[in-house]
Amino acid sequence: MIISVANPIYDAVFKYLMEDNRVAKTVLSALLKREVVEVDMRKHEYTNGTRDKISMFRIDFGAKVRQDDGTLKLVLIELQKTWLETETLRFRQYLGTQYANPDNILKDSNPNGYGIPMITVYLLGHRVGDIEEPVLYVHHKSYNYDGVEVTKGIPDPFVESLVHDSIIVQIPLLHGRINNRLVEVLSVFDQTQKDAHNRQVLRIDDSIYKGDAEMEHILHRLLVAASDSQLRQDMNVEDEYFSAIESRDTAIMNRDKRIAEQNAQLEEQSAQLREQSAQLEERSAQLEEQSAQLEEQSAQLEEQSAQLEEQRVALLVSAKAMKEAGIPIDQIAAITKLPVEEIERF
Repeated sequence: MIISVANPIYDAVFKYLMEDNRVAKTVLSALLKREVVEVDMRKHEYTNGTRDKISMFRIDFGAKVRQDDGTLKLVLIELQKTWLETETLRFRQYLGTQYANPDNILKDSNPNGYGIPMITVYLLGHRVGDIEEPVLYVHHKSYNYDGVEVTKGIPDPFVESLVHDSIIVQIPLLHGRINNRLVEVLSVFDQTQKDAHNRQVLRIDDSIYKGDAEMEHILHRLLVAASDSQLRQDMNVEDEYFSAIESRDTAIMNRDKRIAEQNAQLEEQSAQLREQSAQLEERSAQLEEQSAQLEEQSAQLEEQSAQLEEQRVALLVSAKAMKEAGIPIDQIAAITKLPVEEIERF
C-alpha cells in the first residue's frame, strides 16, 4: 500500500527521526555494518541557523558498537547531512571543533587523555565528482617507511585520537539499488518518491518493508511526523529558506551567465579589433613599402634627369664648337639631334 510520510530531507523531520533511540540504532548499525548496542544523542546539535549559504545539519552521537570479539567499543559518530553542494572547508571546520571539544575525551581509565575514536558520516543530497558508488567507506591504515602495513599494536588509542574513518553516502545514487541493509534503510530518503504536488511528503510503498520491524518503525515515525503541525510549520520555514537560496542562486546564475555572455562578446570584439589592427598594420607596411619604392623611383628619375641635363649641356658645347668650326647648321643638327633654332642662337 502506498502511504504518505514526512520527507526526511528536511532538517526538522530528520532530527525528529533520529531522536528516536531505536531509529538511531537502526540507521547507525546499517552505516557501520556493526550492531550499535547503545546510542546517545549528545547534548549539542549544530545546524546552520541562518542558512545564508547552505543547509547543513549535524548531530553527534555517542555509540557503543559491538566488535568482532563481542566486546563493546565507545565511538563518537559525527553525522552531517547536507542537500546542497558545499566546500569541504565547512566540514573540516566542524571536525576541528569536535577534536578540540574536551567532552570528546575518554573519562574513565584514561591518564593519557586519549580522545574517543571518531567516525564521520556525510549524507549528501548531491553527487561527488565522478564517483559512481552510492556509499564510500574511507578507512585509515598505518604503514612503515617501506610502505608495509603495520598491524601489530593497531588499533592504538593514541593513533585513533588523531585520525578517523569516514562514510560518504550519495543519496541520489541509492535509487533502485536496494541490494544491502544500508541502502534499504536509507531508501526512505529517496527523493524520486516525492509527492508530485508537495515535496514535504514522500509516497512510499510500505509493502516493500513488510515483516521488517525496524523499517516499519521508521515508516511509522515518519508517518507520525507527517501529521505533526509543528513539524509541518518547521518544514514550511525550511522551504522559505530553500526558496530564498534558490532565488539567490538563480539570480547569481543568471548574472554569471550575462557576465559570461558579455565577456564572450567583448572577447569577440577584441579579436575583431586585433584583426583590424593587424590589417591596418599590414596596410601601413604596404604603404611604407610603396612610398619607399616611389622615393627610390624619384631618386632614379632625378639621377636620370641630371644625366640628361649633363648630356644636353655637352651637346650644346659640341654644337657651339662645331658651328664655330664652320660646320653647316643642318649637319650639326643631324649629329647632335638639337633643334636648328637652338643651334642658330649660338
